[in-house]
Amino acid sequence: MPPRRRTDLRAGRAAVEEWHRAGPEGAPRDVVRTAVRFTLEELAAIAPGNAVEVRVPPDGAVQAVEGPRHTRGTPPNVVETDPATWLALVAGDLTWADAVGQARVRASGERADLSPWLPLAAARRRP
Repeated sequence: MPPRRRTDLRAGRAAVEEWHRAGPEGAPRDVVRTAVRFTLEELAAIAPGNAVEVRVPPDGAVQAVEGPRHTRGTPPNVVETDPATWLALVAGDLTWADAVGQARVRASGERADLSPWLPLAAARRRP
């Protein structure tokens, strides 16, 4: 069963579009927060599961990717990054390999590679 959406689809898409137009540093904080939450929900929809916890503090976190379910303590598979890096990854402005190589993403665990799902179709820049 897909995760329950908390972000309205139209509001989420509009926030991603506004973030694109404003650029990484120009979007208002509430727009960034909505775009991050929407794209986390999109990731959980296309990679359902509970094996990886994806954290983008302070805006949101989601469990995704098929595999063993985690229930207590620190999850074995964690991805954590900041909002600007997350949005660059989901938009295709930054590759997973570059983000990890530049230490802009902290990924631990054997399932913590999100490159098969990034960039997200819902967040790619439109020409």
